[in-house]
Amino acid sequence: MESHVSQRIAILPETITNKIAAGEVVERPASVIKELLENSLDAGATDISVEIAAGGRRLIRITDNGHGMSREDALLSLERHATSKIRTDSDLDGILTLGFRGEALPSIASVSRFRLATREAGNLEGTEIVVEGGRVRDVKACGMAPGTVITVEQLFFNTPARLKFLRSAETETGHVGDTVARVAVSRPDVALSLVSDGRELLRVQRSELRRRMAQAVGREAAGGLHEVAGSEGGITVNGFISGPSVVRSATSAMFTYINGRFVRDKVVQHAIMQAYRGVIDRGRYPVLALFIELPPGEVDVNVHPTKHEVRFRRQATVHDAIQTALEEVLRRSPWLTHRPEPEPAATAMPPTGQAYRERIAAAAQASLALPGRPARTSYPTSYAFADNKGAVQAAAALPPAASVSVREPAEPFQPDPVTAESMGYFSSLAIIGQFHGEYILCQSGAELVIIDQHAASERVAYQRLRRQFLAGGVESQRLLFPETLEFTFSEAALVVRFRDDLARIGFELEPFGGATVIASALPRVAAGNDGIRLVRDIVAELAALGTSAAFNDSIDGLLSRIACHSVVRGFHPLDSRQINELLQAMDETDFAASCPHGRPVSHTITLGELEKIFKRT
Repeated sequence: MESHVSQRIAILPETITNKIAAGEVVERPASVIKELLENSLDAGATDISVEIAAGGRRLIRITDNGHGMSREDALLSLERHATSKIRTDSDLDGILTLGFRGEALPSIASVSRFRLATREAGNLEGTEIVVEGGRVRDVKACGMAPGTVITVEQLFFNTPARLKFLRSAETETGHVGDTVARVAVSRPDVALSLVSDGRELLRVQRSELRRRMAQAVGREAAGGLHEVAGSEGGITVNGFISGPSVVRSATSAMFTYINGRFVRDKVVQHAIMQAYRGVIDRGRYPVLALFIELPPGEVDVNVHPTKHEVRFRRQATVHDAIQTALEEVLRRSPWLTHRPEPEPAATAMPPTGQAYRERIAAAAQASLALPGRPARTSYPTSYAFADNKGAVQAAAALPPAASVSVREPAEPFQPDPVTAESMGYFSSLAIIGQFHGEYILCQSGAELVIIDQHAASERVAYQRLRRQFLAGGVESQRLLFPETLEFTFSEAALVVRFRDDLARIGFELEPFGGATVIASALPRVAAGNDGIRLVRDIVAELAALGTSAAFNDSIDGLLSRIACHSVVRGFHPLDSRQINELLQAMDETDFAASCPHGRPVSHTITLGELEKIFKRT
């Protein structure tokens, strides 16, 4: 019986190849797998398996159940600019497939020992082609199921200059895992698996997008996702976005797709962050999967060989459509619709009544009483105090029933006498009180000293951490219940790579399979705060480091990050004992005038400067 022959692939004419953004697509194992996965999806595959060894350097094998190729197409696919995706110049303006250049297979085959086995469903036998360093060594018939199997061995064996630029097997495995995860999120209708050195890292069955997101970013993060569905100007935006409680320290959990193609586009990211402005802190990024669909003629994907960058014909329209769709969800989400009523402005008349007068009296007594002095029993009719949100509000005149008189203090304020010889500079300061729940006001002779309590606490914590590190390692505290964290595959690879270094700064992190990591101990100074957020921040910083030597060079930055997480932030009332303890700690450590991030710790205003302000001189 004669086999069924079909030819889909053709070599492009020079008039078209000159318009293609050509370039080398083989940068590392992950880029090889990206190109091969895109070919599998374009071939209609619904079940794809990926197998690698030594991070993909020794072996990459992609098996799919797509429509396969005939013998003629298989041979043509190894020629430069041979593709079934486009035929004419106009096709470049309406690309709907993931691949179209016809460069991937010949580029990969030229730098590896390459084997292509493929069979169409209508053929009785398949075709196997063996290529070594770009030269075809063998072409023969083979028996196999319909679909395609591509095997890439000893990547870059004939280009040692490229080989030496590859990272460790763990790092390359992480990049491969991230690549497969992006494809998995983009196509919930496709079953995918990833096996590395005989160990299964990922296996996902056909499902819907929310479940696929749970498999990619973790169930806890996926539980805080909200659906997006918007359309504007012929542009549709669909997917899921997270609320402010589910954020990351980097953009690694932001999956954005243009017509099904994963992109990292500045316009798209700017629109997302504009929508989240005021919802999440600066330096934080949401977890999301967004699918932006627009007419293929409205977007140019022929910009860069990696196809991660695109160019929009109506850039502003795309930006506004994305921002509007996200803002619509964020505007009606629970954390915004159920927020408390805004406090009255400082100039507004506050409520009156006995409860309010008692609140004012309590606030005044706490903020104006000095250590070692009895609290004042009468106060001026108007002064400022800090409420539980840190907003400073003016108190209006109180009714006579409050028994508050208007008079000057019986005697001018004098700080308690201190022995300068027995106390350090900060310990010897006379404490006046706290302003706005963030600043400590003190007096030193004829000077008013204002201390930023967060910057000061951060500096003290940093100095203590550095002293511990130099003495052998930062003191850690084991968690009663170890925490499970879901990272990206590349982030999980970083944890494995820097595990011993992380232990030196107080973190005990262990891989738990796939992209899951178990945190069993944290630096003691930060164990009582949001330790999981700290772990994510530290891992995000590790992503910029190349070696353990770079880790050692970055110790100061890592320790300052731990210190920042371990101390009070924003509005935080302190009692006299806590203020005294902070001032004493500032004297007991190798203190500096600024926090580890360079912000000043204190500021001094002289009596002369105040007198100039009030025109007394």
